Amino acid sequence: MAEWQRTHTCEQLREEHIGQTVTLNGWVLITRNFGNQVFVDLRDRYGLTQVVFEADAADLFKEADKLGREWVISVTGLVRKRLPGAERLNIATGKVEVEAKTLRILNSSPPLPFSVTEFPDEEPANEDLRLQYRYLDLRRRSLQRILVLRHRLCKVIRDHLDARGFLEVETPLLGKSTPEGARDYLVPSRVFNGEFFALPQSPQLYKQLLMISGYDRYFQIARCLRDEDLRADRQPEFTQLDVEMSFVEREDVLSLMENLAADIFDKCMGVKIPLPFPRLSYAEVMAKYGSDKPDLRYGLEIVDVSDIARESEFGVFKNAIEAGGVVRAINVKAAAEKFSNTQLKPGGELTKIVETYKAKGLAWMKADADKLTGSIEKFFPEPLKVRLKERLGIQGGDLLLFVADKEAVVCDALGALRIHLATTLKLYKNWWDEKAEHDEREQGKEKTAAKRKEKYAPQPFELRPEHFRFLWVLDFPMFGWDEEEKRWAAMHHPFTAPMDEDVPHLESEPGKARAKAYDMVLNGYEVGGGSIRIHKQDTQALIFKMLGMELEDAKSRFGFLLDALQSGAPPHGGIALGLDRWCMILAGTTNIRDVIAFPKNQKARDLMTGAPATVDPRQLKELGIKLS
Repeated sequence: MAEWQRTHTCEQLREEHIGQTVTLNGWVLITRNFGNQVFVDLRDRYGLTQVVFEADAADLFKEADKLGREWVISVTGLVRKRLPGAERLNIATGKVEVEAKTLRILNSSPPLPFSVTEFPDEEPANEDLRLQYRYLDLRRRSLQRILVLRHRLCKVIRDHLDARGFLEVETPLLGKSTPEGARDYLVPSRVFNGEFFALPQSPQLYKQLLMISGYDRYFQIARCLRDEDLRADRQPEFTQLDVEMSFVEREDVLSLMENLAADIFDKCMGVKIPLPFPRLSYAEVMAKYGSDKPDLRYGLEIVDVSDIARESEFGVFKNAIEAGGVVRAINVKAAAEKFSNTQLKPGGELTKIVETYKAKGLAWMKADADKLTGSIEKFFPEPLKVRLKERLGIQGGDLLLFVADKEAVVCDALGALRIHLATTLKLYKNWWDEKAEHDEREQGKEKTAAKRKEKYAPQPFELRPEHFRFLWVLDFPMFGWDEEEKRWAAMHHPFTAPMDEDVPHLESEPGKARAKAYDMVLNGYEVGGGSIRIHKQDTQALIFKMLGMELEDAKSRFGFLLDALQSGAPPHGGIALGLDRWCMILAGTTNIRDVIAFPKNQKARDLMTGAPATVDPRQLKELGIKLS
């Protein structure tokens, strides 16, 4: 071992190491010169150790005084106890320091384009600048913690599934384009000019083929690619946990994934998640929450009042119902005084939200002690008001918000309004916001104790099960009507099996057919989705037909699957979890780029390497491609 190589990491030293000679390697986080001593905070990915250079070692002291931030050094020295009152109880090595005896500068560093040191009162640099120098950005302690967490998440998954007989099998990255939904990334073939591979949007077909091949328990932490518009929780290349099982029914998949989720939260976050998760149908969540991925951390349930509204004298409600629509309402408890009439009237804050989702307007009432007031109160005779109070559980001070329209419009509008109200009224807190408040309080207590020359050990923040509200959404519609294409489209994907009792509706009433599909939802995010698959060739061919695919077209795109399904395909089903989104929630961030080592920016560009980029004309010629 070379003399400069480390004997310990910058997180390992404790009081039991006092008196030992050690060698540390790392980056200079910060230096402080106090005249007769130079203090260096030395950092690696494991932690931080304070190194002291004493003035009586003149040459060493002089070299230490030249050190700059982010220089890479090796220090050999003696572990000693810190002076009383100088301990740092918020770091693992805070009771000791290293008195340097030897300093080796392994590499220097010029001033960086931004600071990688993170202080509580310091805003990080612009994201595009940080992505341009991602190799520097990744030195930030917060990002290092996230990537360690991501590693832990993947290891828990692998260990959990391995213990249950699953095999990790890799599937191809170069496959055939079978466009359905998002756009494929295409790769031109050099050997077969004019022909293209497609990068996988998911391993869906390959994992089904593995079931047909007899590998009854498969999983893969798979890289997937979609050429789609981006947002804060979406990337062109992403990672998902892909799982498939043979000879199973829906409950087998749900139970497996619940236990995996509980294991992840136990081992990665130290939280015991209660099982089983609530199970609600698609129809239930759309009616109650206006969304197929509802956040259950707060109430604000949507209530149907169509029967009461039908008997009112309010023409807008009556006309909507006569046209086949519905009237639904939210009772915002104790919020009558929190929103002004201006915010509620046309052009106001709340009205604009529902109008964004194609609702024609927002009607409202306020409960003032034992009477109702507001824009539509006069259209409801007293007996109807009594029924409204019972239906909505109205008490003095409540705010009642109504939308009347087609059911889909009402769901979208009230679902979005529900989220806005919960955010505005602070009906819930993300765990990381609660942790930030806790940490700020603890720092205040620590500063107060320091002023009084008292010792204070900060209390760690404790996560609670109620920070994480899971549920399963079941019984999705098999198809949705595509207004632009004027045809039925698969709600999940075309390989999802219909409910057995709904098979007779497939051709006669496709809108009534339900799928053996299920989504796992956590705090308003869809974190997983799957289904029991079609395992019979004739059923799969019928579904392709319902989606407007002629037999020849289906054979051209999916002939290999149709052939495989009539070659002894077992019943099978599975699920995929969005690993990046899981990591995002576990890490306490709302930006998916924070949990990926080398992400693209919001325009799908890699600012660090400059990809995508032009290529040499010779390469294009080999591929048979001419640019127009």
